Amino acid sequence: MNGMLGRTRHREAERLATGVREWARPRVFSALWVAICLVVSTLPVQAEQTLRFSGSATPTEPLEQLTVHGALDIPQIRPLLEDFHHRHPFVTLTYRNLTTLELNQRFLAAETPSADVLISSAMPWQYRLANDGHGQTLNGPLADTWPEWARWRHELFAVTFEPIVMVYRQELEEDFGAPQSHDALLNLLEQHGDALRGRVVTYDPAKSGAGYSYAVEEARLSPRYWELVAALGSADAVLEETTGAMLKGLEEGKYWLGYNLLGSYARDVVDADPALKMVIPKDYALVTQRLVLIPTRAPHPTAAKRFVNYLLSEHGQRVLAERTALGAVHPALEGPGTANDLKSRLGEALRPIRLSPALLATLDDLKRRALLTRWQREFRRWQPSPSSGKPGAALPTSQTTSASRPDMTGENTSAAR
Repeated sequence: MNGMLGRTRHREAERLATGVREWARPRVFSALWVAICLVVSTLPVQAEQTLRFSGSATPTEPLEQLTVHGALDIPQIRPLLEDFHHRHPFVTLTYRNLTTLELNQRFLAAETPSADVLISSAMPWQYRLANDGHGQTLNGPLADTWPEWARWRHELFAVTFEPIVMVYRQELEEDFGAPQSHDALLNLLEQHGDALRGRVVTYDPAKSGAGYSYAVEEARLSPRYWELVAALGSADAVLEETTGAMLKGLEEGKYWLGYNLLGSYARDVVDADPALKMVIPKDYALVTQRLVLIPTRAPHPTAAKRFVNYLLSEHGQRVLAERTALGAVHPALEGPGTANDLKSRLGEALRPIRLSPALLATLDDLKRRALLTRWQREFRRWQPSPSSGKPGAALPTSQTTSASRPDMTGENTSAAR
């Protein structure tokens, strides 16, 4: 919303500037144009956050430039960027935090690409970029030995291991018990859906790239997935676009249970709030991964390869495991914050979203529309019609704004965060 407001203000300022040019006399125009430029330069553009580390050349290392575009919040990635810059102080590093679709669309729309590295959890979109020839090959011992399940050719690398989780408030546990699996969640909603009406939250798959990806995977994995969607609708579950929005509502007590949140974002919030608890479902747990790609037209390919090699290195992965909640992939690392640790504790219950051509199928327009149509139908199955009082057609009472209604056109899919 803030980003949209920022862009709207810019467009309004540009229209105002056009009107000035149409009527202003030269000297009046000059003064007004300067004033307008000053106003435009101060308008906030909050869709994008930028972090910059200035580099300094050394006698042995000339100054390098590096621009990274990532769909990863700055608090999450800052420790990695700080450590990389500490180890490579001659690199001027600029990080821009975007939503997943902004990152993808900006890259495709740019006549002259500005990004040297793209990092995104929107796995289908990243895979399509690589498959369409936008990815540069990275060779070397680190790339060669990276786990095959975590890379596609030598162009796309999964560098994080992030389970999808449930988060609940202690009030839920005290009154109804806490679900530890998808089956337990379904039973909870079927038994206590009326009492939990409006207190359950999950992704809107029509507006969230993450939510859509999880829906595709769960429909494939679980024969009871559609029963769960219907139960969520019957409980009037609120649909949000980001994990951040869900966590905010859980912290405030607005929601008692959140389903399908990014564990990497949830962990720090839960650790800081004794009223919240996080559960990795024991029957199956989806795992998403941040995919890294070096564009073929990266302005600074040497610096880009240096950065990606850092992300693949044991040292960089250790920083990721110990100083972030993102989860390290490196096969040599053990202990908390690593894929090996999660695998040892949860075993076959872990279901990483596969880095394979199957990701492309999720972007097929007809398949996407068909899945979203069914999702909406199941979500509304047990909701009473406002005219008849019978189950079937009403949108949930908590979804009263256009921002929270499923967008069946697919034009407003939002951040996969």
